[in-house]
Formats: sequence, structure tokens, C-alpha cells
Amino acid sequence: MLDRFRITKGWALRFAQEKIPLPALLRRAGFPATLFEQERIYVTTAEIFALWRAVAEMCPDPGFGLRLGSELRFERSHPVAMAGVCSRSFGDALQRLARYKQLTCPEEIRVQRKQQETSVEFFFLEAKETEPDIMVDVGLSWILNVARRGSDGEIKPLRLDLMRPTNHRELLEAHFGCRVRFKADRNALLFHSDDLDRPFVTHNEELVTLIAAQLDSELGSRNTRKDAVELVKQTLRRSLAGKRPTVQEVAEELGLSVRTLQRRLSESKVSFQGVLEDVRKELAHLYLRQASVEFNEVAFLLGYEDANSFFRAFQDWEGLTPTEWRRQNEDSKP
Repeated sequence: MLDRFRITKGWALRFAQEKIPLPALLRRAGFPATLFEQERIYVTTAEIFALWRAVAEMCPDPGFGLRLGSELRFERSHPVAMAGVCSRSFGDALQRLARYKQLTCPEEIRVQRKQQETSVEFFFLEAKETEPDIMVDVGLSWILNVARRGSDGEIKPLRLDLMRPTNHRELLEAHFGCRVRFKADRNALLFHSDDLDRPFVTHNEELVTLIAAQLDSELGSRNTRKDAVELVKQTLRRSLAGKRPTVQEVAEELGLSVRTLQRRLSESKVSFQGVLEDVRKELAHLYLRQASVEFNEVAFLLGYEDANSFFRAFQDWEGLTPTEWRRQNEDSKP
């Protein structure tokens, strides 16, 4: 996997909310002043560590990372996070998150289950140094958020292990709801192993099956040579949720120039717009066959701004409304 993390312009807005001056932050972290002006922003492991170290140095609130990890809105999440929160149980969620994390960046979620306790920790594959404490806070707080949201607050950690010296004990113990062991040999959040079998109230079998099928397909073929059309389709399936990817974004994701990507698609006698519409139609049929998936959810997963936009596009494709198509195909589920 490439040593590449993607960050968004939303980060700049969130830093501004904490009254962190963006120009000073970028200078301190060693980035150009135009970093957040780029259309798509990628950084290496060393660079993302430098950015978060600068954030920690400039932010007066020691609980900022904890709050960031707790602010996740699952309805606007990456498909990997959606697969986790829709899982059958906490253990199933951790397994999915660990499996699919490798599709997004050079970072692993490592889950080690023993008879009495299970540990969860993040591991940066390309790191040459220990990750900043604030990144540990964000990641482990995010895992806690998944556990709490999925179990309706029933799952509580057993212990938090941190490599850092003793600091802000009361803050950390109040946030995680467990005791903290400082100067540990790893950064990990530990749970009672029995909690991994606890069912999730957010379980959605139809939705997680659909999302997992896409992610499993991508995972199975990531090291296999594919033609341009299939590569574009895979990229679109992974990135459609919540937005409409452009040809420039897809080309950059594939490590190609726009001209090269368009030439390869032309050789296959297709256009980028045609491939995009094919993927949307294919996924629309899959989602509509699941009666529990609402139309606004389908619209979001296909990258439409609202359900009305999806309805208009679908009627152009099929000559039917999504409601009519679902009714006609309700007995032909895959």
C-alpha cells in the first residue's frame, strides 16, 4: 500500500473552530500555506504525524482529540465505518473495521482477543516514530464511539493503556469510563471479551451485506491487475457515498493523469460519465431490492444531493419511479 493518507478541507474548518490559526499551524507542521486549497489532499505518515503534533501544541484544550473521536456522524461516514456500525455485534464490527481499514490508508486496527479481555490498538505501517498522543486519543475514542453507539451505551471499556507519562488522568478516565494505565508498552483500549458478543442495536443486515460485498470485492482484487473500466468502477463504488466523484479525483486516486485515464477508457469504448452512470444503476438495483433501505439512504449511497435528484435520474434510466421498480422487483431479490 502507498504511504498516503487523505485529508479533507473540513479539517481546516474544524481547526478554525478551535481557534487554531491555520497559517501558523501549517508553518509549524512544515506544510505550504496552500495545502487546504488543493482539490484532493494527500499526506504521508510522517506528514500527518507532524500536522497532529502541531495541532496538539497549538490547541489549549487537552480533550480536543477525545471530542473529535466522539463526533463521528455515522450517516455521513466512509463505507468502512458504516459497515462497522451496521454489524451484528461489537466483535463483528471490530472484525470488519480491521479487515477493511487496509483499503483506506497504511494503518491497521489490531484486535487481540483473550479469554477475559480483548485489546484494540492502531498500528501505522509506515511509521518511523511513535504517533502523537492526540492521534491515539482520536482513534481509541472513535472505537469507543462505535461500541457505545452500537450497544446503546451498554459496552464500557475495561482499561485504557497509554505509553505516555501520567497526565490528564481525570479527563481520560471520565471520557473512557475506565481506569487508565500510563507508561504502558502500547496504546490500546481493552474490553471485557464477553462484550464482543453483545448485539448491536444499530444492526442492519441488508445494508451491511451490500456495503461489505463492495469492500470485499475491492479487497480481493486490490493486488490483481484490472482493466481501466473495472478500476474506475471499483474506485467509484468505494467513493460514491455522500458525493459525486469527478474524473480528476478518480484519476488521482488511481495514480494516473486525467489524459491517461480518459485514453484508456476511450480504448474500451466508454466514457467516464458512462461508467459512473453504470455503477449508479447497478448499485441502485442492489439497494432497491432491499426493502429496509430507504430512498434517502439509496440517494446518499449513490452520491446524490437528495432523494428527488435520485428519483429523476432513476426515472430517466428505467422509465419507472424507484417505488414502481421496487414493487415490480420485490420478488426477485438476489
